[in-house]
Amino acid sequence: MKKFRNNVIRAGLGAFYFTGAHHLLRPIFSGVGAIFMLHRVRPCREAAFRPNHHLEVTPEFLRAMLKHLRSQHIDIITMDEMHQRLIERNFSQRFASFTLDDGYRDNRDFALPVMREFDAPFTVYAASDFAEGIGRLWWIALEQVVARASSIEARIGDVAKRFETGTTAAKEVAFARLHDRLRGLPAEHDLRHEIAALCARHGVDEIAICRELCMTWDELRAFAGDPLVSIGAHTITHCNLARQPEQVASQEMSICRARIESVLQRPVLHLAYPYGDRIAAGAREFALARAAGFRTAVTTRPGMIFPESAEHLMALPRVSLNGNHQDTRILPVLTSGAATAMWNGFRRIGAA
Repeated sequence: MKKFRNNVIRAGLGAFYFTGAHHLLRPIFSGVGAIFMLHRVRPCREAAFRPNHHLEVTPEFLRAMLKHLRSQHIDIITMDEMHQRLIERNFSQRFASFTLDDGYRDNRDFALPVMREFDAPFTVYAASDFAEGIGRLWWIALEQVVARASSIEARIGDVAKRFETGTTAAKEVAFARLHDRLRGLPAEHDLRHEIAALCARHGVDEIAICRELCMTWDELRAFAGDPLVSIGAHTITHCNLARQPEQVASQEMSICRARIESVLQRPVLHLAYPYGDRIAAGAREFALARAAGFRTAVTTRPGMIFPESAEHLMALPRVSLNGNHQDTRILPVLTSGAATAMWNGFRRIGAA
């Protein structure tokens, strides 16, 4: 299903490029700006099995996007500046803000040098458990389980299922089924229990993954010292907030914020909801973020920024820079708003 969806997206992006339809839609759907969403920035991996590849872009692709934005005279601004322009309704110049989720070390090693080339500010949303070195990046742990296993036994619903994972194609099927199963579990402790059991059976160390991939507090402090870098909150544990009791969801936001502020000795004013789709962040989470005093909160819902986004500052959409679609020809399509408009049924705002 995921491969089919990726093929559909790729075909749609290609159709806009080859027909030039995005030029016609740009005046209607490009809005006043965009918030670009990334996770990891790193050189391309050559492995055949890369189920989390959509979360990785190369420094070259990031550089191409920045070059495209500069060629279009689009301002690259901080989330603070974007908030200010929305509040003041200052739309004389189109803008773009760059955001990176989770707090990966490659944001420092590969993204920052590219952003410096263009004097482009960006925000990294850090999960405090990741910085503590105790976080669970379960989607990467699952990739490692499937990558090293020749077969996997797991329960899908009430049925015990055995996945043969001897080939790349079989691994992709197994990962997709298990990923959907884990995302669909009713509580966070269920997900943690299931992935911990898989990791234990297949010799994968979840904590080692976190410590290998994510910046520590000391690294974040030094990283945040760069004038181009801002740090936002991404909850304590990177949980699905919508599945938490209200008090827990509120604490996930506020305690993460307090921990980052304590380390960095500066205000943390911006939030990213983990997962950030409609099943992970909705009206309750938007209200909790507002009550916590954040200036903005970003989702993973696709969309451009429009003047009316000022009324939905806790539900801002983003444009994904997706590792599965690193074709420089589609950059004008992404900045035109055509792709996100099609995804949203040609509605400009989808904050409900």
